[in-house]
Amino acid sequence: MMNRCGLLTVNKEPVPLKSIEVELEVRDHVATVVSTLNYENKEDKPVEAVFVFPLPGDAAVCHFSAKLGQTQIVAEVKEKQEAREEYDDALSSGQQAFLLEESQQSPDIFSLSVGSLPPGESASIRLEYVTELAVQADDGLRFSLPAVLNPRYQPQGSEGSSVQVTSVPASLVPYSLSLSARVSSARPVSKVESSCSLDPLQYLNTDQTQATIKLSAGHKFDRDVELLIYYKDAHQPTAVVEAGQASAKQGSLMGDPVVMVSLYPEFPQSVMSTVASRGEFVFLLDRSGSMGCSLNNREHGETRISSARDTLLLLLKSLPMGCYFNIYSFGSSFEHIFPKSVEYSQQTMEEALKKVEEMDANLGGTEILMPIRHIYSQPCIPNQPRQLFVFTDGEVGNTKEVVDLVKRNSGSHRCFSFGIGEGASSALINGLAKEGGGHAQFITGTDRMQPKVMQSLRFALQPAVVDVSVTWDLPKGVSVTALSPPITALFQGQRSLIYAQLTGQSSEPAEGSVTVKYSLAGHPSQNQLNFSLKPAEDTGSTVHRLAARTLIRSLEMEEREKREEKDGVKKKVVELSVQSGVSSSFTAFIAVNKTDGEAIQGPLLRRNIQTLSMYLLSAAALAGVRACKRRRCTTMQGFSALPPPAQPHLRAGGSPLEQQELVSQMKCLRKPVMSLINAGAKSRLSGRHSFEQQLGSRYPDVSLNDDGATASQSPRDPLLQLVSLQKASGCWQLDPALAAALGKTSEEVEKSKPALVNNEGWATILALIWLHGFKMDAKEEWELLAMKAVSWLRAQNALRVTDCVDAGNALLGSSVQKDALGL
Repeated sequence: MMNRCGLLTVNKEPVPLKSIEVELEVRDHVATVVSTLNYENKEDKPVEAVFVFPLPGDAAVCHFSAKLGQTQIVAEVKEKQEAREEYDDALSSGQQAFLLEESQQSPDIFSLSVGSLPPGESASIRLEYVTELAVQADDGLRFSLPAVLNPRYQPQGSEGSSVQVTSVPASLVPYSLSLSARVSSARPVSKVESSCSLDPLQYLNTDQTQATIKLSAGHKFDRDVELLIYYKDAHQPTAVVEAGQASAKQGSLMGDPVVMVSLYPEFPQSVMSTVASRGEFVFLLDRSGSMGCSLNNREHGETRISSARDTLLLLLKSLPMGCYFNIYSFGSSFEHIFPKSVEYSQQTMEEALKKVEEMDANLGGTEILMPIRHIYSQPCIPNQPRQLFVFTDGEVGNTKEVVDLVKRNSGSHRCFSFGIGEGASSALINGLAKEGGGHAQFITGTDRMQPKVMQSLRFALQPAVVDVSVTWDLPKGVSVTALSPPITALFQGQRSLIYAQLTGQSSEPAEGSVTVKYSLAGHPSQNQLNFSLKPAEDTGSTVHRLAARTLIRSLEMEEREKREEKDGVKKKVVELSVQSGVSSSFTAFIAVNKTDGEAIQGPLLRRNIQTLSMYLLSAAALAGVRACKRRRCTTMQGFSALPPPAQPHLRAGGSPLEQQELVSQMKCLRKPVMSLINAGAKSRLSGRHSFEQQLGSRYPDVSLNDDGATASQSPRDPLLQLVSLQKASGCWQLDPALAAALGKTSEEVEKSKPALVNNEGWATILALIWLHGFKMDAKEEWELLAMKAVSWLRAQNALRVTDCVDAGNALLGSSVQKDALGL
């Protein structure tokens, strides 16, 4: 079978996918998503359409059907190889068939094959999945409809092959998207925000507990569709019991009731007010070529790598004295600033910041496994709990391998992950945090990276919760079977979900309780929730499907870990997947049109439907790089020796998910690429090493912006300018740089200093007044480093705080109260 490499450019073949319609129903924190994909074959021969697309990594795909004229075909879940063979057999005999399967490497990529669509015929594909919505820092619930599937970098030598993606720029995606959502909750819906343009929120009742929202007409395919849903009142612990299916066998997961418990732990204030002064903080930064792209996909916008550099500045300034740290960066290879983690001091902080300033997106591909292995090979420092922060745009093909490695080392650290930009793999980012006992964040649209990262640093500075146990108190005759893996991490105000199967019946009052016990900073704590065993109405099978998905994921991971018992665990997964109708990596949805009719005649043409990608790999990219010779690069000779692309091929059997290894691309030359594509450039680059790897290794100092020019230094943000001057101890020095950051002259600053006040104390109070007076909108970003400054001030003897605050307000034109500074 031919193995095509590289990213395919636009060609003139007709594309059969015409439109996608999405209906979203959100109940509290659970979303049911129904996508309808409409196909039409305008060719004079039958075609097989192959569409590779992303879904949320934790989605439970639970329905797949096809409508051909008046004929409705509902797909069945079958063992994957059996489903593939049935699909191939159907196509060989001239029947219409549909195959939906999950990628072997990553659970957030699916492939849909629409086989033997006759000339002039239309088909409508209906796909349904359920997913849990993540809680954001501001209590919003995040729903993301991935519209962007960036090519996943597949490291050489990694197991399996990756998915085949035909990608085009947003302006050339030939199908349309419409989305409507219905939101309902026991609490009023206060607002719905989005990274995309929305029609106004429409309330369906007077108490505002139900509402609808629509994506505005004319939505462009230049980003994922993200909705942030806000309810009035903070999230409350809840338990939902869902009745078993009458048609399913009693005692089975689908036949018994299932309970979904949502907990929002509240920790004692006395513990939360103390910030840990210990810890080993390891920061792992993606420096692959794609990190040079715009953070929010806007021309001339801040790049991902520059935002990451600014974020590392804030992180390093916010670390507590007495901790240890190190910074790793990776691409096709990896680097570290120190051979091993070092104690945090003024000297080590300055050395690290100097190296961070030099970091660029010039290390090639996305080989994330190697640096993580190296970090885990380093011995942990006694009494310094390890905290790993991973920053990546998540374009890797070996997701499961990476997540498995983190799980195997979960006892030695906590992992906090950050998905940067559109198309970051939700399976990778969520998987790292879930298995590493940390917290995941996504930075998309107009999001700033810094506040989200600083929230995670606050979580990392919280004492680690240990000895977590879950106990149930249920009526006599009712037993419980846990379906969720054990809870390994709890964070203040963040939701923890527990799924459990309830077996048996009781004549006693139908009430139960669940208690989560844990130890926090040496203090035993617990949260208890009482709930009714009476099944909720109108939930359908949503809770069962989410529970099945949770159990399937746990078993899949177990199958990868237990070499000896692989077949037994795989059999369990297949049985559970078939029974629940929820997809897995070992099963697929298959539908065959077996109605009597003539076999479809003519040779079958394969059409790979173009998926939106932010990036293109083409000869146009090469031309764009050559254009930079006029500016900074000295020569670009040698790239013409890159191997020619393999040619498109007709279907020769097998699955799209078995066919292609994807490589990383040179990604941010959109203008030269588009101009040449529009002029008819069709040639492609491909090969064992990606274009960006070759550019990164040969020209490590090259950094291009959207118009092919080298990136120029823009004036630094005033907040970051002030933060950059803070010392590791927390104080500021009185010097011209500080005066300039405050918008004053050195003479003005020194003249205003009260008598008998030392220079560092005066400078530090001025910095705090400026932060509180002019940057309260960014408080999340500077709060931790301000706390460090306050601690330093408290340690100074006989500092005339009141005089300093009054003089500082007079100098800066502010009115900040002493109490507000925490002094």
